[in-house]
Amino acid sequence: MRISLCTISFRHHLLSIGEIARFARGSGFDGIELWGVHARNLSGGYHAEWLAAHGLRVPMLSDYLPLDAPRDSLTERMADFCRLARNWRAPRLRTFAGTKGSAVTSPEERAHVVSGLRMAAGYLANHGLRLLVETHPGTLADNTASLLRLLEEVDHPALKVNFDALHVWEGGDDLLAAHDRLADHIDYYHLKNVRDRSDLAVFEPANVYAASGRRDGMTSLLEGTLDYGPFLESLRPNAEASLEWFGDACFSILPADLSKVRNIAAKRHDDMAFRIGVAG
Repeated sequence: MRISLCTISFRHHLLSIGEIARFARGSGFDGIELWGVHARNLSGGYHAEWLAAHGLRVPMLSDYLPLDAPRDSLTERMADFCRLARNWRAPRLRTFAGTKGSAVTSPEERAHVVSGLRMAAGYLANHGLRLLVETHPGTLADNTASLLRLLEEVDHPALKVNFDALHVWEGGDDLLAAHDRLADHIDYYHLKNVRDRSDLAVFEPANVYAASGRRDGMTSLLEGTLDYGPFLESLRPNAEASLEWFGDACFSILPADLSKVRNIAAKRHDDMAFRIGVAG
């Protein structure tokens, strides 16, 4: 299993990409998931070869496609993303499936999002890239039934799923059952946890992105209310994931969580064989 950290964890820190890369490598991460805002604002001289010198890669760029915008705007964003993906040799783009939950989206609005995702998936496929929609509240991927319907409606092989385990559980689905139903479409995982279901509001965008936002309720991955043990044991050895930490104490929480996930994965002989094969 290959595990990355997210640069969004450092959205309120005064750190350079070089400092983040050295921390990631020193902590044992396999890569850095670049937040779109960070990727677009990095100056020249930073690219896949530079990151590879640190023993790292970019498995995914995380952005927010303007699916509600005029198609010209969406096309411009796609072209910019392809430029960034080439620079970092990133194979995936993560986006949200619209800006409204499935229960409150009209048929016309849903059709517009579906059309935009199909266009974006086709654009990326022509450049050898994949588009991932994230399981997330307030979008058309806020529960497994709506997400499966969305995948069928878009009907494009380049459209995949970023399986955010906590948000799947938040949507009311059984985690392992949802994972089984979506297995053929899952291309990446986001891993995070909370102290209690009543704390889920800490991940609402207005709170997460605010420098003064609430951080209590966010917990270490293996210490929260969602039991990650059985889920992590069920993942394929070649699965790729990011620890999506939004709280304080990044420099202690992220290495500790990585070590715990590695310990669970190490119990699987096939995982060790995969990591040796990747390193070789």
